[in-house]
Amino acid sequence: MKILFTCGGTAGHVNPALAVAGRLKNLMPDCRFLFLGAEGKMEMDLVPREGYEIRPLKITNLSRERSLSGLVHNVRTVKNVFVSGREAKSIMREFKPDVVVGTGGYVCYPVLRAAKKLGIPTAVHDSNAVPGLTTKLLAGGVDAVMVGFEESRAYYPHPERVTVTGTPVRGAFAQYTQAAAKEQLGLPADQPLVVSVWGSLGAAHMNEIVCQMLPLMKGQRDFSLLHAAGSRYYAQVTGKLQEAGLDPAACGAQVREYIYDMPRVMAAADLILCRAGASTLSELCFMGKPAVIVPSPNVTNNHQEKNARVLERAGGARVLLEGEFDAEQLLALIRELLADKEQLRQMSEAMRALSVPDATDKICGILLDLTQKPDGSAAP
Repeated sequence: MKILFTCGGTAGHVNPALAVAGRLKNLMPDCRFLFLGAEGKMEMDLVPREGYEIRPLKITNLSRERSLSGLVHNVRTVKNVFVSGREAKSIMREFKPDVVVGTGGYVCYPVLRAAKKLGIPTAVHDSNAVPGLTTKLLAGGVDAVMVGFEESRAYYPHPERVTVTGTPVRGAFAQYTQAAAKEQLGLPADQPLVVSVWGSLGAAHMNEIVCQMLPLMKGQRDFSLLHAAGSRYYAQVTGKLQEAGLDPAACGAQVREYIYDMPRVMAAADLILCRAGASTLSELCFMGKPAVIVPSPNVTNNHQEKNARVLERAGGARVLLEGEFDAEQLLALIRELLADKEQLRQMSEAMRALSVPDATDKICGILLDLTQKPDGSAAP
């Protein structure tokens, strides 16, 4: 069997595809996989790291700016859609996939449309509580629509065609105990670990908050902090700390560009500080990790806050909004939570109760069904 995945733009779109590919590889070792991603985006790095082939397509997003530059950008995007669609058709004629599945990102649109025109079964999965524009545009034409939240079905014109699967989590997230993960990372077993991660590219505001928080932590050994600055801001953050003469290690912290070993790091963590991307939240729930969530304000339909409020209502997370707290307040909340072991335990249990541990298997089952039905349909 041959399966083609298309996804990209953020790790939150890529990781669900990697989770499904990994599970299918375990179930069917002879299965072949190919990924299509957007040229120059992070999937071109993440996918090969997991041992899969990925080919680039030249594709850009739609701009919502009402300006001449926005119009020019969108004209270029329309051209790229047609060009990348032709390239995708050529690749599919060569690879001959049995099914094509998209897990988010604007690259999905030309690829899944091309697959449909070639008569190949198609499926799309959206992890967010509020579906993205690409998913909504594709929903009427693909053979299977899958979502991470029950609430998501209401956003589709034909909710009866939408299957709630949950969001898949890579199998590596089940491989570590907290004690083993801390040992492998060289961290003290009895010292809490706080992981601060703000998306694959990073977040300017949260990097600023962490840079302001580190001097307040100087000399402390109450907890360890691992902060991922993101590829867009890493040089800026490290440069700012050097100019201030501040060594993160003296604050019980380390700063990375990106956390490639997230399953191990998350397993070691006692508390996670993060955005509210659906893939990240699914990993938190699967691992049962308490979190302080700061939703990105720069997303369509404010879907990150809507994602985060689901966890907050369940008791698994605290939600803070950008601009409504400072470094001192964040540090005080971290210390408050770490000092209350019973509260952390309750938050952990609440997170686990939200997990859909068989999400990956549900999606694999739908994809396998699509390859076996002559009309390429899949029942909800």
